[in-house]
Amino acid sequence: MLLEAVFHRPKLNWCYAYDLETIHLRLRCKKGDLTEVFAWIGDKYMWDQSKELVPMSILTSDELFDYWECAVKPPYRRLKYGFQLKSGDETVWMNENKFFTEEPAEPDRLFEYPFINPADVYKVPDWVKDAIFYQIFPERFANGNPDNDPEGVFPWGGKPERDNFFGGDLQGVMDHLDHLCELGITAIYFTPLFLATTNHKYDTADYMEIDPHFGDLETAKRLVQACHDRGIRVLFDAVFNHSGKTFAPFVDVLEKGDQSQYKDWFSVRQFPLEVKDGIPTYDTFAFEPMMPKLNTRHPDVQKYLLGVADFWVREVGIDGWRLDVADEVDHQFWREFRQTVKAANPEAYILGEIWHESSPWLQGDQFDAVMNYPFTDAVLDFVVRGTLDAKGFAESIGRQLSRYPRQASEVAFNLLDSHDTPRLLTLCKGDKRKMKLAALFQFTYSGTPCIYYGDEIGLDGGADPDCRKCMPWDPRDQDLELYEFYRTLIRIRKDLAPLRTGSIRFLSADAGGSALVFERKLGKERVIVLLNNLDTAQTLKVNHGGANWVDAWTGNLFEASEEEAPLQVRLPAYGYAILKKQI
Repeated sequence: MLLEAVFHRPKLNWCYAYDLETIHLRLRCKKGDLTEVFAWIGDKYMWDQSKELVPMSILTSDELFDYWECAVKPPYRRLKYGFQLKSGDETVWMNENKFFTEEPAEPDRLFEYPFINPADVYKVPDWVKDAIFYQIFPERFANGNPDNDPEGVFPWGGKPERDNFFGGDLQGVMDHLDHLCELGITAIYFTPLFLATTNHKYDTADYMEIDPHFGDLETAKRLVQACHDRGIRVLFDAVFNHSGKTFAPFVDVLEKGDQSQYKDWFSVRQFPLEVKDGIPTYDTFAFEPMMPKLNTRHPDVQKYLLGVADFWVREVGIDGWRLDVADEVDHQFWREFRQTVKAANPEAYILGEIWHESSPWLQGDQFDAVMNYPFTDAVLDFVVRGTLDAKGFAESIGRQLSRYPRQASEVAFNLLDSHDTPRLLTLCKGDKRKMKLAALFQFTYSGTPCIYYGDEIGLDGGADPDCRKCMPWDPRDQDLELYEFYRTLIRIRKDLAPLRTGSIRFLSADAGGSALVFERKLGKERVIVLLNNLDTAQTLKVNHGGANWVDAWTGNLFEASEEEAPLQVRLPAYGYAILKKQI
């Protein structure tokens, strides 16, 4: 037993309250090292009368470790615990300080979860678990009102540049909500809508005003209501890390320097505000002088931005916020932001833009979830780039599942492309088979999937600004077969509850292999997903467990034989199957 690899902490993703009565415990050990693990639990005030051993099971694995987990419902909402580890005939006991070969006589130095206080429970909005998101870049989705077009607008469908405009607006979105309903969309994430100078609007000039090129406050209210009438939630984009160069307080600092009443709203290293050798004398997003970084520690900045957060949720009815450059804003601001937003709507979804491991923000006091770019990278590395085999992909996904409390994984924002990346079809070099395979994993995996506008009808595009093309609305310019694929995929996800909230377990993922089989399970319902990431057909084997299975995609029936021989599932190149157990 390699005890140096065994790890647990009574906090974070290792020990946390899943709900008001359930505590999840996790333990890490060397991969394949332990044969059994038990949580040794009891109540600290009646240990001898309540202590028991609760079996743990392997939640997930990566290339180095197994992660064991169990769920415990302590009757008095508090828990004292240790672990019993087994490897063959060897048994070791573990408390918070050391290991023992015999059961410790004294429980005083065991781990503790002192009490499940409701205020400390990481609560996420349940609706997100069932949501199908659609990201809209408003300037390029649809032009519904030519009267509010910017000066010099280009004809719809032209080549996107960093500084050109095509006239997309909120009325255009309302005009095409039926398209989203027919597709099966239940939530929209809008990139910024507030007054700004650019086509992307990440340089906010006024956080309380809808950009007139998109509409006005009343247009926004009508849009939100029209979406809600169709069962579609609405997420706005908040750029609170930085403002734009035309934001009134920044203009005042530009004009008055250190005499401005707003000078402390920003992080100024040296007056006057200027750019020296490509570096501004004030903090910015990256080194972009038109995006000065806001000082979110300043009470007046906090008051202004928290007022913005409250207004659009409470008065306009949006269902949450996507937070731009969220990891560069201080944690305390986000804690206050969460309190403000949840007071306005406890079911609002708070989504941070973070491109890496995000544990510090996912403890229940800041975000509900983050944009899951590690997921994006893993899927693209496996299906598109070919830099991961099936085993490496399963390990990458396993590592991600181990990092966060289950709540965070259940509402993770799973995307394959966005306004910041090349489009999925282009990454796949036009191969729709690979695109479909990537999307199939996205929609059968834990978390909420998001489609970037136009992907469903075959819109392509390279890196920014090419990924921000105008949405083609003429059916002759749309890939209707691909659209039907996405419609079917969404319907299956909605029909099969295990795909949304079930546990996940990889059944087959071989080193050097291209075949992947995993299971989603919820109660008695069981779904097995099979992927063939190879340019030739291959047969995948599945343990039928004495049951019959039906492919939710094709309707094909797979009957279990009387023998123990596994099911034989033949998949074409880049093919897939979603097998539902017949109960």
